[in-house]
Amino acid sequence: MDTDSLAQAVGELLRQRHLTLAVAESCTAGLLATHITNVPGSSAYFDGGVIAYSYEAKERVLNVPAGALVRYGAVSPETAIAMARGVRRLLQVDLALAITGIAGPAGATPEKPVGLVYVALSSAHGEKCRRYVWTGDRWENRELSARAALELLQEHLTAEEQGQL
Repeated sequence: MDTDSLAQAVGELLRQRHLTLAVAESCTAGLLATHITNVPGSSAYFDGGVIAYSYEAKERVLNVPAGALVRYGAVSPETAIAMARGVRRLLQVDLALAITGIAGPAGATPEKPVGLVYVALSSAHGEKCRRYVWTGDRWENRELSARAALELLQEHLTAEEQGQL
């Protein structure tokens, strides 16, 4: 299943359950929101998103704690979770996804390689975060990250439906 088909499947689950979604994106710079809104009728469940590329935007708009940014960096599970939590509160939605990472080709450090991405989900049931290290080029890393976010959401919605949350 391609990414737009996955977005359509997830969108149908959101629509059936009358749930709303928002996104906070850094390295994907709106690509996740693009896949979500490629689905006709996505306005029934998608409220919007924030592209927070800089530390300042993450802190000012999404309320990512400055201390977390200094201590863990923008590419960390702590920041990804704070981004998801922040956009969920900001747009007052049921579910939120966040992506932060190093798409490449620059920006890597010995501890944080090119392709390192964190994808987080925030819901009333709590928060989840997954770590990935992609090996593609900048575009592939961004595309894989957007897809991973949709897969995390699909898993969450399936677990919720089965009463596993």
